Amino acid sequence: MEDEELEYPNSSSEKRYFPESLDSSDGDEEGALACEDLEVNPFDGLPYSSRYYKLLKEREDLPIWKEKYSFMENLLQNQIVIISGDAKCGKSSQVPQWCAEYCLSIHYQHGSVICTQIHKQTAVQLALRVADEMDVNIGHEVGYVIPFENCCTSETILRYCTDDMLQREMMSSPFLGSYGVIILDDVHERSIATDVLLGLLKDVLLARPELKLIIHSSPLLISKLSSYYGNVPLIEVRRKLPVEVAYLSGPHKDSFQSILQLIFEIHHSGEKGDVVVFLACEQDIEKAYEMFCQEESNLHSDLGELVIVPLYPKEKCAVFKPVDETEKTSHLYQRRVVLTTSSGESLIWNNTVGFVIDVGVERRQVYNPRIRANSLVLQPISQSQAEIRKQLLGSSSSGKLFCLYTEEFASKDMRPLKPAEMQEANLTSMVLFLKRIDIAGLGHCDFMNRPAPESLMQALEDLDYLAALDNDGNLSEFGIIMSEFPLDPQLSKSILASCEFDCVDEMLTIAAMVTAPHCFSHLPHGAEEAAVTCWKTFSHPEGDHFTLINIFKAYQDAVLNSASEHCVEKWCHDYFLNCSALRMADVIRAELVEIIKRIELPYAEPAFGSKENNLNIKKALLSGYFMQIARDVDGSGNYLMLTHKQVAQLHPLSTYSLTKKMPEWVLFHQFSISENNYIRVTSAISPELFMQLAPQYYFSNLPPSESKDILQHAMDHLSPLSTMKKEEDACDKCPDTTEQRCALQ
Repeated sequence: MEDEELEYPNSSSEKRYFPESLDSSDGDEEGALACEDLEVNPFDGLPYSSRYYKLLKEREDLPIWKEKYSFMENLLQNQIVIISGDAKCGKSSQVPQWCAEYCLSIHYQHGSVICTQIHKQTAVQLALRVADEMDVNIGHEVGYVIPFENCCTSETILRYCTDDMLQREMMSSPFLGSYGVIILDDVHERSIATDVLLGLLKDVLLARPELKLIIHSSPLLISKLSSYYGNVPLIEVRRKLPVEVAYLSGPHKDSFQSILQLIFEIHHSGEKGDVVVFLACEQDIEKAYEMFCQEESNLHSDLGELVIVPLYPKEKCAVFKPVDETEKTSHLYQRRVVLTTSSGESLIWNNTVGFVIDVGVERRQVYNPRIRANSLVLQPISQSQAEIRKQLLGSSSSGKLFCLYTEEFASKDMRPLKPAEMQEANLTSMVLFLKRIDIAGLGHCDFMNRPAPESLMQALEDLDYLAALDNDGNLSEFGIIMSEFPLDPQLSKSILASCEFDCVDEMLTIAAMVTAPHCFSHLPHGAEEAAVTCWKTFSHPEGDHFTLINIFKAYQDAVLNSASEHCVEKWCHDYFLNCSALRMADVIRAELVEIIKRIELPYAEPAFGSKENNLNIKKALLSGYFMQIARDVDGSGNYLMLTHKQVAQLHPLSTYSLTKKMPEWVLFHQFSISENNYIRVTSAISPELFMQLAPQYYFSNLPPSESKDILQHAMDHLSPLSTMKKEEDACDKCPDTTEQRCALQ
């Protein structure tokens, strides 16, 4: 009976809710305007609740609502519509609902609606909000798809997803036949996945004239989008808010002290409103939080409570929303102070923000293909980002924006737009995807900004080293299987190698733990020693990858032995571990197991702890990460990268740092050139093991160094049989042909 009630309307009894002038039908009985029975929800056939009408009044007050008629008219008459809207105008929540109404009106004959988001948090929260506004069930009529979490059914009418998940869907459905309307939100963020979708959808739109594409972007990108897609309709939505902007008159010395002083001055002024502080990086969030905790005791309680809310955009944290009436427990006035970074703009949903403090710079990761490493670079934010931060101020009263930079800095040093991620990131995963999509006949991608040729060549070379390409530069069988995993190609290769070395179970745990956020908690001030003591209990002598397995197994035991979720959270808290990160690792691992089963890869029984298993895990890791090897050149923990002359230290939370035992050779998972130059997640390896697992033609291309001489010496002492095998492999993949194969098809 329940199934019948939730059946989707595709018969002649379906109701349509468009004005007659917008109706695309020729006036037949089915296309007639149905105004009766408005109390019945056309999406599930059930009566509307009273909450629906309450939320409808709120929706009608949104700035975007005035453009509904214009949008619907353009949607019916055009294949592409661009919407340029200010922050918090309602475009991300309302436009997808209007598109769902359009799809309903034509009986979903071309498919349903999908709306992409840059951040998984916003995809989830928008889906929850829109399901509430549409008065339907989350996970049924409205749902979301984010990495390693699918809250949809095959009959979902409107789904929110991260842009990378829609990109992955194109591997199995290149022309996205399930969708009648595709909405790309926050295109101005210029993520790799969004740029790839913009390029590939050009061909999809030509192949499917019935498909509709809606693009949301900030005003500064509109002219570029118009020239990219041609003459398409543009709908602009502006919120004219009274905002007072204060710039610095001269250079400032300490932004942290300035921020702290500003927050206290705002609080002492008595003016109502929450505060949002935009900092350069996540480390600055922690530093500012610690400084505030130290100074908090100086506040007078009669002024009300200051609640500090750290908001990390890269983690799966909740967005910053208004406090529910039921959550208010204190009778004192509470002013919340949100500490966040760039990309945190889309996580601010609260209309009570009265003050924004902006440092005007961000620490960005910029990839250098020559040394295969990220550099953390402090750069000015863009003028577009600065404008969005200004728009976050609530409309109830005059908001105040404090810019901790000069007006001259804003006009001269800030670029108009944020640089495209494609021009600053490692492109190996993107090239693997494009090679995979080429099989389906969608290989050409007309990028809005062409990636740097050097980055493309490095990506192709790395895929070649990983045996993902054949001699013609197309995907090999290995490469096709690697592309099935939603992981970094090196990690995918390690999983495939683990099938050969009988350590799939352990490798999947490692893959899940390094893909999830860091499992160690952000430390409360003064608890460092206690945390290190707890973390040492998980240490494994073979290295950090093995320590991560210990932590995950201990977490699983805690879940099995706990009576409730609260007990698991307490266990994590007691051991200074991030419970949500471990939960995410559990979800990721479960999905990876499903992929292994689906593509029928061999899965050996777990054997963690045995000497043979430890060696096999290292072999599997080396099969994917032979390009990420470093050697301690002076015996004091100064590790020199094998591929270039960067020197790094082990991360302070590394097993080896905690136990003060520094191996000579290590394989590492992550390295960024920064103030500290740390290598993260490291495990000891031997030169002999490296020479057995690294491709000979990769070794041949390494620059001359003392480390290479040591490796050559190790290879000379390998058994004749293994040397012969290496020579055969070298013949199969001769270095002379590498450059020829590395051409983007």
